[in-house]
Amino acid sequence: MTDTHQPESVHPDHDRGLEFDVQTLLARRAAFGLFGGAGLLALVGCATTTPSAATTSASPTTAATTASATATTTATAAATTPTAEVPDETAGPYPGDGSNGPNTLDDSGIIRSDITSSFGTSTTKAAGTPLTVNLTVTDAAKGYAAMSGAAVYLWHADAQGRYSMYSSGVENENYLRGVQATNSAGTATFKTIFPGCYDGRWPHIHFEVYASTADATSSGQIVKTSQLALPQATCEAVYADSATYPSSTSNLGRVSLTGDNVFGEDGGILQLATVTGSASAGYVANLTIGV
Repeated sequence: MTDTHQPESVHPDHDRGLEFDVQTLLARRAAFGLFGGAGLLALVGCATTTPSAATTSASPTTAATTASATATTTATAAATTPTAEVPDETAGPYPGDGSNGPNTLDDSGIIRSDITSSFGTSTTKAAGTPLTVNLTVTDAAKGYAAMSGAAVYLWHADAQGRYSMYSSGVENENYLRGVQATNSAGTATFKTIFPGCYDGRWPHIHFEVYASTADATSSGQIVKTSQLALPQATCEAVYADSATYPSSTSNLGRVSLTGDNVFGEDGGILQLATVTGSASAGYVANLTIGV
C-alpha cells in the first residue's frame, strides 16, 4: 500500500455500536449466558485498508533486527495495579472468533505465544518490527488480584494495515492471531510485530479475555473485549521504516489518541501501553488491565 492508494470502503458493519455487536455476539453465544458478572461484552471496531503485496519476507531493516530482538522477546512484564476496569469496546468486522464469519479459535495451533506466522495450511511470516506484548489480567472485583489461568486471545493488523482472514490478499492467512494462558502473575505474553497504522484509527492491538483456554477455543463466554493503544513516539520511530510500513506515517499524522473513535472517550488512558526498546532491537509493550 502506498500513500497514493485509497482505502477500501469501510465494512458495512463497522462501528455500528454496542447494540448491534451484542446482537451479533448473542447469535453465537446465547447458550453460554452472556449476561454474567462482566455484563454485556462487545467486540472491538476496526477499519479496512488497501491490499498490497504478500508479506512472505521482511524488509532488509526488519531482517537485520530479528537476531538482536531475541533478548527483547523474553522480557518480563512490568505489572502495575490498575485504577479502574479497562473499558469494553465494540467489535468491528475482523475478530476471527466466529462472531462475524471465520473462526480461528477452534483451530489446532491457535494456542501459541509466537503469532508472527500463519499456521495450518500456510506458514507465511508477517514482516515488521519485532514486538513482545505482555498483557497482565487482574480481577477488578477482587482488589485487582492477578488472574492466573485465564486466557487472552490477541489479534491485530499487519504492517500494511491488513487483517488476516479478512483483508484482500491475506484471506488465506491467520498470522497475528493467537491465544495464551496467563501465568501465576496474570500475564499472557505474545511475540509479534508492531502493527501498522491504517487510515482513520490510532495504532492498536485487540484482545479478548476468557476464563480459560478451554473457553477461548470452544465459543465460551468472553470476560472482556477491549484493546491496547500504542504510544505516539514509538509509532513514529517504527513507521520511519517506510519500506515495511508504507502508509503508516501519513495515516498517523491524520489521527490522535484523544480523537480516536474508540480511545477518544477516555483518552485511552486505561489502555495505553508502556513500551520500551528501539526500532533496531525491537520493543516490549506492557499493559495491566482490570476486568
